[in-house]
Amino acid sequence: MVATLTRIFGIGQLDLVQDVVQEAFVRALRTWPLHGVPDNPSAWLIQVAKNRALDVLRRKSRWSDKEAAVQRALLPGGGIEGQPAAYFSTEVDDDQLCMVFACCHPALSRDAQVALTLKTVGGFGVDEIAAAFLVRSATIAQRLVRAKKALRRARAEVVVPGPDELPERLDAVLEVLYLMFNEGYAASASDELVREDLCHEAIQLIELVARNRAVASPSVHALAALCYFQASRLATRTSSDGELLLLEAQDRRRWNRAFIRTGLAHLQRAAHGELVSSYHLQAEIASCHALAESADATDWRKILVCYDALFGLDPSPVVALNRVVAVLHVEGADTALAALEPLREDERLRNYYLLSAVHGEILLRRGETAKARGLLVRAAELAGNTAVRRFLETKAATTGA
Repeated sequence: MVATLTRIFGIGQLDLVQDVVQEAFVRALRTWPLHGVPDNPSAWLIQVAKNRALDVLRRKSRWSDKEAAVQRALLPGGGIEGQPAAYFSTEVDDDQLCMVFACCHPALSRDAQVALTLKTVGGFGVDEIAAAFLVRSATIAQRLVRAKKALRRARAEVVVPGPDELPERLDAVLEVLYLMFNEGYAASASDELVREDLCHEAIQLIELVARNRAVASPSVHALAALCYFQASRLATRTSSDGELLLLEAQDRRRWNRAFIRTGLAHLQRAAHGELVSSYHLQAEIASCHALAESADATDWRKILVCYDALFGLDPSPVVALNRVVAVLHVEGADTALAALEPLREDERLRNYYLLSAVHGEILLRRGETAKARGLLVRAAELAGNTAVRRFLETKAATTGA
């Protein structure tokens, strides 16, 4: 809805659009229980939000000359006033993709591009975006305000850019979709571990990009492969009562084989050309897990080689921490502990629960149960997701018992 209405009213009205979309849902919550759900709920919501936006804009004289054009845009095919158009279900995908590229305007910094797209297209809260960036929520809130102002100054349009502009925005678009999928795969602040709606929405948008011949690069297919491999495990990431299940505890017979095959097809397309992106390496790591017949059969040596190469491309603390896990499986606890030591001093990981969780796991392998228990308790305190927190609390309680 935000994407569709922003395309129609313009990026300068983004704040208004977000407000009227929320008001439309509030009105639905009040009226549908009394009068029933309309035949076309999405079109009803669009119509209510549109009417509310027009009410606000009619008060501004500078909008009067645009109103007729907006009405025509909202009633495609000669629709009749008062009868909600049914276009929403067929055009929303294109509108979302246009909105992604609009938010990835070159007038914005990369961090601002990603944050604004996650907020307007992914529906992320400020706290969720902050968790993805490992920064404070106030920082993200300020970033979003500045990004909207910059788009208004640049007079950005909600369209897919032409061939000359498209490639330079692609990196930011892929990062947005990558973070969107990750938030669905492991929700940072939620009662549930998995948000399948976000995962499938991200995959749908990635497929839209992959089908666009102007930008269907190997990196796009690599990201698609990565997401399909990860999504193949969604049904087994939690138990029937919502408890977190690690890879070794998952029933691999329930993994989505169609997703794995689709991931392999995308990975094959990603192999064209000489470029190796971070998505290529992450997709290769994910394929090692997806294709392993059992946890014991996982090719951890290959995974470690991929993490070494990935750190060369993206020397971030999160990549380094994930590499430590591979080191633990290949070279043992002592070497893993040495690799972890520098990360304990990195301010960006100070409040990242996985740092304490990985440290605790390493100490468990070394037989230092008391210290390991304390680290697992610390990890549970830092975890924003309820399922992850329960898992860590249970593990801490049973460590050394």
